[in-house]
Amino acid sequence: MAAKPGVIPLRPLGVGEILDGAVSTLRAHWRTVLGVTIVVAVISQIGDILVQRYLLPEPVDIDPNASPTEALNQAVDAMQSSLIALAPSLLITIIGTLFTTAVLTVVISRSVLGRSVTLSDAWTEARPRLLQLLGLTLLLPVMGALVVTVGILPGLLIGSGAGIALTMFGGLAALVLVIWLMVSFSLASPALMLERQGIVASLRRSAKLVKGTWWRIFGILLLTMLLTFVVSMIIAVPFSLVAMAVDGEGVSGLFSDSGPDFGWPFLIITGIGTVISTSITLPISAGVSVLLYVDQRIRREALDLELARAAGVPGYGSERPGNDAPRG
Repeated sequence: MAAKPGVIPLRPLGVGEILDGAVSTLRAHWRTVLGVTIVVAVISQIGDILVQRYLLPEPVDIDPNASPTEALNQAVDAMQSSLIALAPSLLITIIGTLFTTAVLTVVISRSVLGRSVTLSDAWTEARPRLLQLLGLTLLLPVMGALVVTVGILPGLLIGSGAGIALTMFGGLAALVLVIWLMVSFSLASPALMLERQGIVASLRRSAKLVKGTWWRIFGILLLTMLLTFVVSMIIAVPFSLVAMAVDGEGVSGLFSDSGPDFGWPFLIITGIGTVISTSITLPISAGVSVLLYVDQRIRREALDLELARAAGVPGYGSERPGNDAPRG
């Protein structure tokens, strides 16, 4: 029987064990986990509410009687306006995710060994890696955007019917490539944090660990996304209904020509729901990512033996000095 000093047995893991390990980490270290996720979620949500209330541009008016050319121009303008409006919220989300991912990676790696960790200890260990983690966090979406741009640009330049067909084909091919790259590099963040590697080395390390098991990891990540989405909706929908009931202007705005004009009550109540859902789903997502990394190293590199020694499990030899987390 495999040793289990912490939240997972030290052997190759099944899908259920990975998900259970992520939830068990949340239960076992709830003070530390919720301490970082709630604080970051509250700060991020306050920033997002202020952005929505004061910085977002007015939506572009769409003329239903416009000619095809005018309608296309209006659609492009609306898309540009949406992207501009999305940028501040996206930046806030990236910064918030950066801090939580860094700290939670340390917490989860310790929980594998059955060791407790305070928020202060996790922050002290994670802080030196923040700059590189930021670079990795920004690099991946930029890489995806570049792939999509290259895929659709030839069709946009050609125009006409053939250009539209080429744009659709190029966009679909680019989307497939982006999904393949994101799954291949999905373990880069744990590799960067726990093996103390650089950005490029972490990407290569992730691709090496994922190679040959791409579909399995894709399935686990997709299942995790679906589960966290369902949990988020279960929490968010009641808060949204209450918010719309409280904010009468928001309800009437749904049916107005100018669109909804949500006030402070709506933004605050839905923000509370977002904080609660984020505090639950983000640790689970981070836990799955780190435990997938550990699982791949157990399967390929017999990391379970090293972890058992580090945890002081009888029969596996003495603990190596300073070996308190899964590292390379």
